[in-house]
Amino acid sequence: MAKLKIILFLHLISLSNYNLYAESIREGQTAPGFDLPDQKGLFHNLKDYKGRWLVIYFYPKDDTPGCTTEAQNFTEKYTEFKNLNTEILGVSMDSIESHKEFAEKYNIPYPLLSDKDEIMSTAYDVVREIPFMHHSKRQSFIINPSGVIVKHYPDVSPSSHTSEVLNDLVTLQSSL
Repeated sequence: MAKLKIILFLHLISLSNYNLYAESIREGQTAPGFDLPDQKGLFHNLKDYKGRWLVIYFYPKDDTPGCTTEAQNFTEKYTEFKNLNTEILGVSMDSIESHKEFAEKYNIPYPLLSDKDEIMSTAYDVVREIPFMHHSKRQSFIINPSGVIVKHYPDVSPSSHTSEVLNDLVTLQSSL
């Protein structure tokens, strides 16, 4: 019983620390940096995207229904994003090999970053911890050419999210 109380106490402490950190990610702040490999083994760093708009979307797992829908929608609208000087990065905790298979299966033209060590997901506060498993929450961020988070989407619907992001990018870019 004492062991169970200790485990519960430690869990509560971790949740309170997690909630404190969650408040630190907000629109208007400089985006956390990253340096992660994509499905081709090429590394991507936030500095690589300076001067361009960037959409980073986190998703739970390759080749699952919602994640596939979201990836296909970003793929379908990829040219529209490029016309808005915007790059797209998908991020999950899956392996490079899993990303490679997923990208090839659905002809995904943009990088899928492998965050196996949860570094980027933790920095963006999108780690969902459930017993025996961690994955990225389905959340997205728009980062402006100066590296500032200008839009955070904490609740994402895979089927409509891409259109929402495109509309917001047009609005954000026209207000400059």
